[in-house]
Amino acid sequence: MYATTGLPTLARDVIALIARIGLGVILMAHGWQKFSEWTIAGTTDSFSQMGVPLPEVAAPFATFVELIGGALLILGAFTPIVAVLIAANLLGALVIVHFIPAPFVSEGGWELVAALSAGALLIAAMGPGRFSVDRFLFTGSKKSKSASRAARTSGAHSVATA
Repeated sequence: MYATTGLPTLARDVIALIARIGLGVILMAHGWQKFSEWTIAGTTDSFSQMGVPLPEVAAPFATFVELIGGALLILGAFTPIVAVLIAANLLGALVIVHFIPAPFVSEGGWELVAALSAGALLIAAMGPGRFSVDRFLFTGSKKSKSASRAARTSGAHSVATA
């Protein structure tokens, strides 16, 4: 069976896992840096100096979306919601702080946040793949719903033809 990308489904699932791990590790590193090295108070001060609106809300939000969201992304847990929150956080950073003519991160540019945001949006759209917590959390309920729906439909058909 092939996915819409033309790759076999197994390859797509492995690629999704690798992408989730790569993106999650980068996000966790940045979130951990904000939490432990800079501290929430220091991150709040930094956000204030950068002109981030509501820095006392934005700093903890960014810290925990990156730290906890990165971990959840690696696990593939609540993936669509987590990936959209990550993308929103990063798009905010892009627009408020990094939207300058130079793309390079070494110059304070937008390349890293744009790439991370694009990756998060792609994962949100495509899903976490087979190797994820989401598969175990949500696939079983879909199968049982489909089975009960099929049983009801065949039961209704039997009654109607009897």
